[in-house]
Amino acid sequence: MSERVDDPEKLEAFQARIDRGDIIEPRDWMPERYRKQLIRMMSQHAHSEVVGMLPEGNWITRAPSLRRKLILLAKIQDEAGHGQYIYSATETLGVSRDELVGQLLSGKAKYSNIFNYPTLTWADIGVIGWLVDGAAIVNQTQLAHTSYGPYARAMIRICKEENFHKKQGYELCATMAKGTPEQRRMLQDAVNRWWWPSLMMFGPSDKDSPHSQELLRWRVKRKSNDELRQRFINLTIPQARAINVEIPDPDLKYNEETKNWEIGPINWDEFFNVIRGNGPCNRERLAARRKAHADGAWVREAARAYAEKRLKARQAA
Repeated sequence: MSERVDDPEKLEAFQARIDRGDIIEPRDWMPERYRKQLIRMMSQHAHSEVVGMLPEGNWITRAPSLRRKLILLAKIQDEAGHGQYIYSATETLGVSRDELVGQLLSGKAKYSNIFNYPTLTWADIGVIGWLVDGAAIVNQTQLAHTSYGPYARAMIRICKEENFHKKQGYELCATMAKGTPEQRRMLQDAVNRWWWPSLMMFGPSDKDSPHSQELLRWRVKRKSNDELRQRFINLTIPQARAINVEIPDPDLKYNEETKNWEIGPINWDEFFNVIRGNGPCNRERLAARRKAHADGAWVREAARAYAEKRLKARQAA
């Protein structure tokens, strides 16, 4: 089926609203392409929050203290909530949650590349909080000003909670950095493995991104992939130096003229291989989500039956 052709006058009026900085609400007219781009982007974000619980969930029972276990449990619970906020916001675009989840379970929908890497040691939990959630904050702070109202409003609370995640991760890394030689080696190994995938989270360079220009024109995104990646790098390098952690990039250097840290080339072949389903844990992550969905079928059926019973009771009254 071909995509709907929108009225040129309505398109022009819509773009004028975007250029004025208006917020688009669910009942407002919007181009079909705008709606579809939002569904794609927001559903990927929601899927990433839900799948993102899996790498950390493996370490709940192995946390080294009750305090660390409570922090990790709170963080994972937050991520589940973030997924639900964004699924709800996506439903305002006329797509059901069942459809969105079905796309994830079938492998049709994508989620962030970063969650297809394994968590091999306890240090990975700290580095995920510091680097992965740190990258998420840089991206999501901009999304709190996106042109679509429900998405922007969902991001306000999410950003506050992501800041907590980043701080707890960095605090854990700083603690390990002051620990035993073995703990410091464990931390450095985790940084070595997560640094480059964290940079890939922002997506391909702008010239290679099929969606960036359209999303920027509609102010769904407020900054380009490369601008966001550079901001993350500039924020993170001083943090790494403060705890004496090495960044695994022999080409890393500071440019006095631009005031930016410059990095070596990113291996985009690895990125595209992971998002095509060939990462270290792609199959494991999807298998875990499919099992959880199947195991929870009785809960969904009971909830539907209860809702139907309540509806019939109200109709009979």
